[in-house]
Amino acid sequence: MFTSVLMIEKALSAIDVEFVTTLHGDDAVSFVVLMQPRGDQDRLLRAVDDVALGELDQAVHEGEVPEGEDAVGPAQQALDHSLSALREAGCEAVGHLVEDHPLDVLSSITEQTGADEVIVLTAPHYVEEFFHRDWASRARHKVGVPVLKLYAHSE
Repeated sequence: MFTSVLMIEKALSAIDVEFVTTLHGDDAVSFVVLMQPRGDQDRLLRAVDDVALGELDQAVHEGEVPEGEDAVGPAQQALDHSLSALREAGCEAVGHLVEDHPLDVLSSITEQTGADEVIVLTAPHYVEEFFHRDWASRARHKVGVPVLKLYAHSE
């Protein structure tokens, strides 16, 4: 069985589930899904990314998105939805909310599970990507397996 550690920042869409579950053809895949609730530390970067993508109305509403403790409930719902969708697609899936030090947790989980790869499924983050501060770029320096960066789809 092929094991993937999947880092997400929002619930998986049906397209995302199909994409990650078919990456390895007919091979059986198990997933360990890690999700970090949104924090206020990256609000400015999210707003800049929204502007860069031409989504000005989203940039204006960044302050309305739950963050910190208020984000834990929605993050858990998104994680539960994602795990259910992966299981319905015929995969094994477990998951964890990661509130502190996500890259350390990623490295630890990757080692503990003997994962074959890490998949970072995220929206574009142009500022972080430009400076190689995005999850995928940073993960490549922490884990000893291939790191695949994919862009999440919207329903």
